[in-house]
Amino acid sequence: MKDRKVKLRFASMLPGYWDGRGLSTVFAKISRGLLAVSLVAVLASCNSSAPTEGLAPTATAAPAGQAATAVVQAFCPPVVMLEQTAIHRAYARGGENKPEKLLYQASLADATRQCTANETTLTINVVAQGRLVQGPVGVPGKVTLPILVEVVDGDSVIYSQKVAFPVDMPAGGTQFIFNKADVQIPNAQGGASRFTRVRLGFDTGPAKKPVRQK
Repeated sequence: MKDRKVKLRFASMLPGYWDGRGLSTVFAKISRGLLAVSLVAVLASCNSSAPTEGLAPTATAAPAGQAATAVVQAFCPPVVMLEQTAIHRAYARGGENKPEKLLYQASLADATRQCTANETTLTINVVAQGRLVQGPVGVPGKVTLPILVEVVDGDSVIYSQKVAFPVDMPAGGTQFIFNKADVQIPNAQGGASRFTRVRLGFDTGPAKKPVRQK
């Protein structure tokens, strides 16, 4: 039987954002319209069809003489970010936690997702917008950000992959868009658990072996 796909509506959320005026975390207002446009543009470039959400199994119209095809039911997990992992700071050697030794600070500020599903697999396209700010001893150039993408079902991690994400930092800093379009988890009968969440943040620990639950 051929895979049948259905697209699900995305949703966004706004955690804390650092405004670059100091080393403390500042929860500032963000232009929701501007962020939404940039994130939606990334998703639209991946697929131009209008998505829908929460579809129950129904029958699609079929030409005369052909059997109707059932729509696959699925739940598109929302994206969450923890305050303690939404910000990443890098320091010059020997200058850990010293403001005057800061190379750069990166923060994730807004995230959204779009899902496609067949009878066995739910594929999640994760998009996030962030900001990179040059520190007192930082220099313009390429920066590699350690971004961890996880899918959790309650207390269980069912998907985990650390991405070394490159960003070109000009003098002063820049904004960036992170996109991972191939996050895949099992799509059991009735769709993924309503306790399932996509967890996004920075991870400065050792690289983790990718986890994909079968």
